[in-house]
Amino acid sequence: MGRKNIAQKRRKEILKAFYKVAKKIGLENTSIAKVADEMQISNGLVMHYFKTRDEILIGLNQYILEQHLNIVSSMVDITTQEELITFIESLFSRKWNRYFDDGVFYSCYALVYRKKEFRDSFKNYLDALHEVLKSNLTQAYQNNLISTQDLDEVTEIIFALIDGGYYYLGLFQHDKDKYQQQIELYVKYALKLLGIKT
Repeated sequence: MGRKNIAQKRRKEILKAFYKVAKKIGLENTSIAKVADEMQISNGLVMHYFKTRDEILIGLNQYILEQHLNIVSSMVDITTQEELITFIESLFSRKWNRYFDDGVFYSCYALVYRKKEFRDSFKNYLDALHEVLKSNLTQAYQNNLISTQDLDEVTEIIFALIDGGYYYLGLFQHDKDKYQQQIELYVKYALKLLGIKT
């Protein structure tokens, strides 16, 4: 294995440890020293791969994007209305929590307002997710499953519905009935935007 591969592997290990610590104690309390303790390595070794905490935060954002894109990209082709409905329902699902923690994600989101470099990185993350959503909707359109023709606009609206809805759904994680009711409402209107009646 070349030096570059070892460095990439080590950086990913550090990002995973940073994420693990952030899940436990919160992103705002996570430091290079605490990550080093978690990994049982020196602070200097962490800093060899990431010079600052901000560099780790940018790396964490990219790591979350990779996880998110892996999930969304692994979904099946949309060739039937049933597959389209399943895809839309999955976008509002809390199953994403198995892959990354809401507390860490929304703490990252808050950094958009404080750090330009992080804002740029996060925008790239959201743009990539927009493209995946648009690609899936384009596929559904090409298969005559949706009637809307302005895919750019409907992608934007559905994405905003997902982003806001997902955040709001976090308030109902202990009330399963209300939670399910909200998901059904969001899915209903997302499908309506696509010209599908359920």
